[in-house]
Amino acid sequence: VDVPRGAGTQAIGARLIDAGVVRDPLTFRVALWLSGHDRRLQAGEYQFGEPMSAVDVIGKIARGDVLLIPLTFREGLTIREMAEVFGASEFGTADEFIAAAQNASLVASIDPAAQDLEGYLFPDTYALPRHADAALVVSQMVGRFMDVLTPEVRAGAEAQKLSIRQLVTLASLVEKETAVPAERTVVSGVYVNRLRIGMLLQCDPTVIYALQKAGAY
Repeated sequence: VDVPRGAGTQAIGARLIDAGVVRDPLTFRVALWLSGHDRRLQAGEYQFGEPMSAVDVIGKIARGDVLLIPLTFREGLTIREMAEVFGASEFGTADEFIAAAQNASLVASIDPAAQDLEGYLFPDTYALPRHADAALVVSQMVGRFMDVLTPEVRAGAEAQKLSIRQLVTLASLVEKETAVPAERTVVSGVYVNRLRIGMLLQCDPTVIYALQKAGAY
């Protein structure tokens, strides 16, 4: 049952009755009065997979227990590649995702120089309401990144004299260089040592990324 934004209690009751979730208008009105939630019903899509009392139905809508749909972004994707995943979903278009990913203010506290959210969109499976838009998805992805950026991780970066931007860039290169988790420590050590002595990284992913940005890959 889809409850649109701004719908009044009468309209919500009619949708629930039409769907067979609540028996009749009187049952809905009495349950609404008993629950005391007449001003707390929330918009969204709700799934009722088993019989529930009318009071429980209203409680579910008042809590906002909406139907959630999974959207998965695998590791190692750039913003444009994530946009393709988003565009193939039912949530919106690739262009909308790219536009939302330009909101660098979301990471201003850790990277004031960021011009977009490249590297800060954490790959994971996100449970989203059907009406989620690109801005909401991007915000959740940045929030997940902030959760993973623990004080221990920050301390490790500081010990290596790396800024958060440098840490994210290095992690991205290591991730692209090898798909085998057991090799990442070795690859990371090689790159850190090369940076320390001013040696060229000789890292293919840097060239590939630059060519992709230029549309020449």
